[in-house]
Amino acid sequence: MTETRATTQPGASMFPPGRYGRRREARRTRPWVVGALVAVLVIVGLGLSVRLYRMWGDPTYDAKVITYTEITDSQILVDFQVTVPEGGSAVCVLRARSRDGAEVAREEVRVDAPAGEKHPVVRHRLATSARPMIGEVMRCRAAD
Repeated sequence: MTETRATTQPGASMFPPGRYGRRREARRTRPWVVGALVAVLVIVGLGLSVRLYRMWGDPTYDAKVITYTEITDSQILVDFQVTVPEGGSAVCVLRARSRDGAEVAREEVRVDAPAGEKHPVVRHRLATSARPMIGEVMRCRAAD
C-alpha cells in the first residue's frame, strides 16, 4: 500500500529517507558581490573609453567646412578651416558625395599653419567622377 496525503504526518517528507539525497539549503544572495562586479565593469569601461579617446579623439586637429562652391560635373571647390597647434601641420581627408550619397571623390590634403596661426582657412579643388552635391572634411590628423 502506498502512502497518500491522508496517511502521512503533517510536515513529513513525501520522499523515502536517503533515496533522493539531502535537500539543499537556500543560498543567500550576496549584494556586495554584485556591487563589486558592477564597480569593476564601470572602471574597465572608463579605462577603455579614455584609451580609445587618446588614440582616435584628438581634439587638437579639428576641421569644419565653411562653404563648397563651383560645383560642376567634374569638380567641387571646398573651403574649410582647420584647428592645428600653432605653426603645426595636419593631413585632412576630404570627400565629395553625389545626390544619391555615393562617394565621387576622396583626397588627402596637407595643411600647414603659418607661424602664429592656429586656425588656417584652406581652399581645395576636388576632381570628381560624377556631379557632386556636397563637399565634406571627414577627419584631420597630425601630419607625419
